[in-house]
Formats: sequence, structure tokens, C-alpha cells
Amino acid sequence: MKRLIALAAVGSLALGGVLLLAHPHFNKTITVALPGGGEATIIYNTTPANELRAAKVAVGEFVTPRQPRLKLSTEIKAGTVTIPAGEYIIGVIKNGEKDWTMALYPGQIARGEKPDVSKVIKLDSVYSESEGKAPHMLIDISPGSGKFEGKAVLTLHFGSLFLAGAIS
Repeated sequence: MKRLIALAAVGSLALGGVLLLAHPHFNKTITVALPGGGEATIIYNTTPANELRAAKVAVGEFVTPRQPRLKLSTEIKAGTVTIPAGEYIIGVIKNGEKDWTMALYPGQIARGEKPDVSKVIKLDSVYSESEGKAPHMLIDISPGSGKFEGKAVLTLHFGSLFLAGAIS
């Protein structure tokens, strides 16, 4: 009996190790030369998309999965919004059940601390659920299309939630 328990324990550890290796999360850094000059750098972790958590977010709340960061080397103007050079937390604000806005929070947010929503910089955003599902968070800066044609666009794909926010 002791031998069977020991074998089960070793087997569980081995299976757990294989599962951990089969499901990695990556720290990612993306640096982009912006069209108007300067650089934007995104630093984040490919955290699993948790749509149940997103569904529970209160309207008006700023949320950020694992605090991905955007660093800007220079001030940028995105429509009527001016974003000073510096470091920002990338997040979203829930406007309604199927309506979200991309937003940036200056500086850092301590674990367990509620962000001061008055400091949030809201980006001109487009929300979609028709971009498919991303099982892990994906963030990028890419050339815009449609209403964002000719602009640099910050994108966040988290489960079925897809947001694009103009940053130039």
C-alpha cells in the first residue's frame, strides 16, 4: 500500500511538471518607433484570459490584468488627448455590458489598491467581440484602419474582448 501511495505521489508530481511545461506564460516586451517620433514600449505577461472576472467588473471601474505597462519616450497627441512622456498601466474601463474603453493609468498601482479613476487617460477606442478569442492576453501597437487609419493603435485582446485605442 505504501508503495502504491509513493508511486501515485511521484506520478502526480511528474504529471504536474509536464502540465506546467505545456502551458507557459511569457514576459513580453515590444518596442515601436511611433510615426510622429519617439518610441513606445509595451511590457506585459501573457496571462490567461479570465472572462468570468471581466463579466463581474462594475460599470465605471478601471481594471488591468497583471498591470501591463506602456512607456512613452515623448509626449504624444491622440486626437484631443495629450499623453505626456512616461510610464502607464494599460487597462480598460467598463462602460456597459458590451462596451469598454481602452485607458492608461499614470505610474503604478499597489497590489490591492483601487486606482484613482480621475487620473485615468481614456483613449479614443473601438470595442469588438468579432475578432475571435485570445486564450491569453495579447497586447500590441499596430497601424490603424477604419476610423484609426494613419494612426498608431494600441490593441488589447483578452478572451473575446478586443479593444483598439488610438495613441497617435
